[in-house]
Amino acid sequence: MEFRQANISDLDQIVEIIELSKKYLKETKVDQWQDGYPAKEDLRRDIESGNSYVLTNKDEIVATTVISLDGESTYNSIFNGEWITNEEYIVMHRVAVHDKYKGKGIFKELIKEAESLALNKGISSIKIDTHRDNISMQRAIVKNDFQKCGIIYLEDGSERIAFEKVLKSF
Repeated sequence: MEFRQANISDLDQIVEIIELSKKYLKETKVDQWQDGYPAKEDLRRDIESGNSYVLTNKDEIVATTVISLDGESTYNSIFNGEWITNEEYIVMHRVAVHDKYKGKGIFKELIKEAESLALNKGISSIKIDTHRDNISMQRAIVKNDFQKCGIIYLEDGSERIAFEKVLKSF
């Protein structure tokens, strides 16, 4: 497996994985990503901004995520809890694993790579959020040593459960 920044030639495979994830969320009655977001243009912007990453198996993309070093404005206010740290952090968004690779430790591999990226930049915290009904994502997040910190609200007012993982330098 190789973890790398996505390039524009990856766009169609990334869109496919996101569409499969949207379908899974709909089937499991999670009202997340059901309003056209993220659209192909959102994913293109992620690539162009240098924030889109993929995990590949040979020429096949098995997972995708957005990793931003620029913080997240909606994380400035957290309710029913607090962040573990107030230090610089990276944020992971739009995490999606191809259906045929689910249950094979791919999310754990993405987290490991995000940790490495953060530590190489001198950052010791990763923050992530997910929909209240996205139980499978919550389980994966907690299983990878993130702590539930509270509730954040997206710009459109949607509620998300927020998590943080404090990293240890090696």
